Amino acid sequence: MEDDELHLSNKSAENDEYLLVLELSEDDPLFEKKKKLLEVNGFNLQGHVSLKNSSCPNWLNTTMKMLVQRARIICLDELELYFGGVDVNSSVEFDNPRIELEALHSILSLIDKTLSSGNHKITGLLQDLRNASIDMIQDLGDKIRLETRIVTNYSCDKERHLLQWGESSGVQTKLEVAYVEGAGRGVVAKEDLKVGDIALEIPVSIIISEELVHESDMFPILEKIDGISSETMLLLWSMKEKHNHHSKFKFYFDALPEVFNTGLSFGVNAIMALDGTLLLEEIVQAKEHLRTQYDELFPALCNDHPDIFPVELYTWEQFLWACELWYSNGMKVMFTGGKLQTCLVCPHVLHFGKVDSATNSLKFPLSRPCNAGEQCYLSYGKFSSSHLVTFYGFLPQGDNPYDVIPLELDATITDCSEDNCPMSNWTNHMVRGTWLSKNHGMFHYGLPPPLLDHFRRAQSPMFQNNIHEKLEIELEVLEDLRSTFEDMLETLGETNLDDSWDVKLAMEFKDRQIMIVSSIVKLSLTCHFQTRMVEVCLSHYLCVARSTMDEIYWFFVMWVFFYSSILIIQLPSRIMLLMVGKDK
Repeated sequence: MEDDELHLSNKSAENDEYLLVLELSEDDPLFEKKKKLLEVNGFNLQGHVSLKNSSCPNWLNTTMKMLVQRARIICLDELELYFGGVDVNSSVEFDNPRIELEALHSILSLIDKTLSSGNHKITGLLQDLRNASIDMIQDLGDKIRLETRIVTNYSCDKERHLLQWGESSGVQTKLEVAYVEGAGRGVVAKEDLKVGDIALEIPVSIIISEELVHESDMFPILEKIDGISSETMLLLWSMKEKHNHHSKFKFYFDALPEVFNTGLSFGVNAIMALDGTLLLEEIVQAKEHLRTQYDELFPALCNDHPDIFPVELYTWEQFLWACELWYSNGMKVMFTGGKLQTCLVCPHVLHFGKVDSATNSLKFPLSRPCNAGEQCYLSYGKFSSSHLVTFYGFLPQGDNPYDVIPLELDATITDCSEDNCPMSNWTNHMVRGTWLSKNHGMFHYGLPPPLLDHFRRAQSPMFQNNIHEKLEIELEVLEDLRSTFEDMLETLGETNLDDSWDVKLAMEFKDRQIMIVSSIVKLSLTCHFQTRMVEVCLSHYLCVARSTMDEIYWFFVMWVFFYSSILIIQLPSRIMLLMVGKDK
């Protein structure tokens, strides 16, 4: 989370009461939605948390609960807001580990800033809150920790040589290279590491950045090309530097794979296996874009400057390899001058970092504890599996909350007024696995509220108060859901049994898409069963309900039937999904 989205400070009132202020920034692009969610959950926008009653036995737990509940809402991204936000009152479970970790680190970071201000009157209180934040991060890490199994018969010599070169160039690390079962090449902690410990520190001198291009013989040529970006210049530089046996970065390039096996290298069979998924279109468009970019540069550069751009080093295949290198390993680095550049960081580090001006190095602190011998992970960001396949060549283990399927729905259906449904003014709709939802109750079905609102408005644009009319609309909604996602499931086609790496990866992705759609279809079948019960309840309502108490009674009966079907039908569906995942 950006610093300007959240601030924590202390204010002294006349009675020496101190306030922690956890405030939603008005610059937040989702300000209105988060503001409404805060209000719905009974929070004021100012976010004052008093330290006056710090002598009370439960003060620490109460204060942390309030801070975490607010931080969860403030840290929500657009996708989590769409799918219903978070259970802000939960002290045990969490919807999205990334959001939870971000919320806790927001609190921790801002407490540290307040501690550094030197207000000694509340140092003890803030330190208690800091310790509580660390404990919650530790607990979260324990819940999401994966077992690390090292493959001992796999050689990591090239990577170890790279790390040794890095250490001789000033790299400081508390990690060591290992080949991890199920993950491939990675790093594990050499010692127990705590939150905030610097696991890796890399001097700026071995970061591959655009300054290297400026010092090369190709820069006077490239700078004359209209519209060429610094990233493209670096890509072209790396294509040649890879073959330079005297390069300062020889150990880095030697440790790179001959093939990256990302979606950009998918063959025809793998592309065809993706039929029915949006990933097919994403990969095709990405490769067409890269091919256009290549054709704009070559063979012209090779013909005009053969000594600088040898034709054998600038083939389409090598250009695609370099694109995969920069897509999968490129990292955004904020340098001390404030300039943000895409760089290659030795040894093989990616994502985002900021250069420490005091040491002129890039530091990587731990966001959660890592025990000795445990794999230390890099955060790739909030990416869908389609993005990870296309540009990184892998699928994450377990559930990915950012795995969504966009839907093309009738855009002419107008949103309801903000007064009636303030959280439903969405124009783009999507679905994800219904097992990620905690709300499978009546009128929810494990689906995002904005999507259900869209289907309901398609049946009746006006808000309905009458229970009978609501039930009539709900029957139509259930039928629309069933037909929509059954059709979608049919378009995903059959399984391809080809054993090549790209077809396997394509089918693994497609199977996950099928699991998502199947979970909705199974709920639709559940809804079909529920429809019959709703019809029974509706007929009873029409025949029997003659008073308010009768109406309430039959509504209660319908609710019990609905929940019974959820418990009976959804459990085996979830077990089936787990078995599908296990078979893979």
